[in-house]
Amino acid sequence: MQNSPSHENGLVRVSKLLAERGFCSRREADLYIAQGMVLVDGNVITELGTRAHPSQTVSLAKGAQLQQAQRVTVILNKPVGYVSHADDDKAYPEAVTLITSENEWAEGPAKTGVRLNTRGLAPAGRLDIDSTGMLVLTQDGRIARQLIGEDSPFEKEYLVRVQGRLSPEGLALLNHGLSLDGKALKPAKVSWQNEDQLRFALREGKKRQIRRMCELVGLKVVGLRRIRIGRIMLGSLPVGQWRRLGAVERF
Repeated sequence: MQNSPSHENGLVRVSKLLAERGFCSRREADLYIAQGMVLVDGNVITELGTRAHPSQTVSLAKGAQLQQAQRVTVILNKPVGYVSHADDDKAYPEAVTLITSENEWAEGPAKTGVRLNTRGLAPAGRLDIDSTGMLVLTQDGRIARQLIGEDSPFEKEYLVRVQGRLSPEGLALLNHGLSLDGKALKPAKVSWQNEDQLRFALREGKKRQIRRMCELVGLKVVGLRRIRIGRIMLGSLPVGQWRRLGAVERF
C-alpha cells in the first residue's frame, strides 16, 4: 500500500488521517493499528507509520468502535487548590484524584451506580489552580482533541470577580483589541454580570488569559469560575463533585 504507484505523492500517515477525520487521537490510532483494528480501503493494516492517500477510505474496525463506546467523559466542578495536570505544580493534588465514587454527584443525569474505571482519564484542557468550575476529564481522544488548544471551536464561559475601575474603553478592549504574547486575541464577549463581576465568553485559551487580559485594563481578578464549555453547562454541580457526561450530551 505504501509503495502503490497510484499513490506515490501526497501520502499521509494513516494515524493522522484518522485524527483529522475525528475517529480518534493519533496516539489511539497507533494503538488500534498495532491491534489490527484499522482498515484502509477495507484492508487491515498493522504496521505503524503506514501511509495512505487522503482520497482513500480509512476506518476503524468494530472492535475499536466498541472500545470507544465504553470510554467515559466526566464533568468536575474543580475547587481551588487542585491542578489540572501533575506537571502544573507537583506540590498540589491533581483534579483527577477527586474522581471517586464518594464524590460522584447523586443527582447526576447519567449516574449509573457502576464504579468508574479511571484508567486513562485525563483533563481535556486546563483550569488554573486558583480557579474553580468546569473541568472536563475524558478517556476519549476524540473529545480531548476537540476541546484542547487555541483552535478549539467551542466557546468557554466564565464568571470573573474583579477589583478596580473599568472604563467603557477598557470594556471595549476586553471584547476586542488586546494582544498577548505579541499576538492579537480573537474577539471575545465580555459584559458586566453585576457590579463587581464580569462574564467572559472566549473561543481561545491562552495560559491565564483572562487574568492577563484584566491586568491590561487595570483590573485584578479575585475569583474565576468556568460555567460552560460549548453547550454543556456546569449547572448546579457542587464544588468538588463530578458527573458523567450523558450519552446524548454533546459539546
